[in-house]
Amino acid sequence: MTSRANIGAPNAEHVLPVGLSIRVRVPASSANLGPGFDCLGLALSIYDEVTVTVTDGDANGGITVDVTGEAAGQVPLDGTHLVARAVVCGLTAAGVAVPGFHLECVNAIPHSRGLGSSAAAVVGGLAAASALVEAGGRGGLTAEQLVQLSSEFEGHPDNAAASVLGSAVVTWSNGASEFFARRLDVHASILATVFVPDFESSTEATRGLLPAEVPRADAVFNVSRAALGVVALTMDPSTLTDATQDRLHQDYRAEALPDTTSLVHSLRDRGHAATVSGAGPSVLVLGTNPLGAIEAELANSLGFTMISVEIADGVEVIS
Repeated sequence: MTSRANIGAPNAEHVLPVGLSIRVRVPASSANLGPGFDCLGLALSIYDEVTVTVTDGDANGGITVDVTGEAAGQVPLDGTHLVARAVVCGLTAAGVAVPGFHLECVNAIPHSRGLGSSAAAVVGGLAAASALVEAGGRGGLTAEQLVQLSSEFEGHPDNAAASVLGSAVVTWSNGASEFFARRLDVHASILATVFVPDFESSTEATRGLLPAEVPRADAVFNVSRAALGVVALTMDPSTLTDATQDRLHQDYRAEALPDTTSLVHSLRDRGHAATVSGAGPSVLVLGTNPLGAIEAELANSLGFTMISVEIADGVEVIS
């Protein structure tokens, strides 16, 4: 009987030892921040934890998975799991292999809510693979590689780069397959609040509502607001309300997200810099004053829970 091939880089000379284990913590994220469609992102202090342990690879094709918390019982528990696929990708990119591995995911980031759960899953898997490689005495993946590889999974880098680098990020692509990001240091006075609904939304479905072309006036409007967004986030939070205005995507998705749209409008009417978080249905508010009972009650009436969060650092190894 022939032995099963190792998992990771084909014909890898370096195979990590059985028993090696790493745990990483990866933050949620909010993308777009209003006008910065597919190019602005922000890391938020809701975390998934990923533990990867090298095994002898005898069970279930060499990969076993346990999931607790968000999406438990709804995702595959084998090598097709998104985090598992990211681990394999990371090992392959680093040029190493393992006989097998056990993956444990403890999820707190809500799924299908516009808070970057899939990007966090990919970043967590890649970062865990990189940390395993380093623990095994080899060079791990750079931050640039983590941004590139995770963005390839997502197709755009805003959520993924925020989970890698932390804080706020500006992202861009060079052609169809190269992705880049730079971290911004967010002004110390800025507070973040998310409103998470008790219903889900499909990013693919809401992205399909966007037109192929927009009026030039709307494009110019969004360019100005996205540029102002960088100023607001880093230097002048007093401009956050103007800096989070959008004409490129939120209105086109409004009919599919009526409660989200209603909450955004109600909060903005009260002077808060509210935006749809990513493709929704969660809502993000950035400002310099904490929100209170009035906003919480308003959110609750529409099926949302208000949560104060911190602007987070990027993915980190915690054991």
